[in-house]
Amino acid sequence: MKILTCPLNGPRNIAEFTYGGQVKPMPNPTEATDQEWAHYVFYGDNHIGVVREWWMHTPSSYWFIVERHNQTDEVMRTYDPAELFDPGASPATEPVEADS
Repeated sequence: MKILTCPLNGPRNIAEFTYGGQVKPMPNPTEATDQEWAHYVFYGDNHIGVVREWWMHTPSSYWFIVERHNQTDEVMRTYDPAELFDPGASPATEPVEADS
């Protein structure tokens, strides 16, 4: 059984979670073209290395961010999105670098 640690609910079976895609900048909703929206929705960076992803603990509907190595499937850390999007926070604001 694979365990993922939810920042709100603690360690849980992976079956309790839903993958939400890569964390990436959203286009401007009022100015983006159809092509820009399609690229945002359907395309992602496909490199080997540590990636930031949205995950949801389904029973509580709590969304959070996972930093995971997409080749080894090792979870580096999980954290609340406020850590990434809060201007005063520093640990998660640095971009994740891909392994070469």
